[in-house]
Amino acid sequence: MGEFTKPLEDLSKNAAEYVDMKIEDVKLRTVKGLSVAMNKLIVALILLFVASIVLLAAALGCTLLLGDILGSYAAGAFIVSGVFLVLLIILYLFRNKMFLNSFLRMFLNLFFTDDEEIK
Repeated sequence: MGEFTKPLEDLSKNAAEYVDMKIEDVKLRTVKGLSVAMNKLIVALILLFVASIVLLAAALGCTLLLGDILGSYAAGAFIVSGVFLVLLIILYLFRNKMFLNSFLRMFLNLFFTDDEEIK
């Protein structure tokens, strides 16, 4: 009876090893994808921070320049804030195209591409 069940035991052992290897593969792909995603997120946050400082300095400079030209710093500040309000409205209207779709594409590429394609 041992000769008859030996192939089945080997098959079940190999199947269990295959399932374990697939689980390890999924874990490794998840860790790799999350590390790449975290790296991109941290870089994006640093760039956003630096860009906001530059934008703040430019806005202050424009406010002072317009204030000198118009004779009123308050008027210059309102004009600059109006420009930022228009930019904010544009960003809000196109938020799905600019942010959601691009992040979705990035995560799909990270988690559902082969290792050779990510390099």
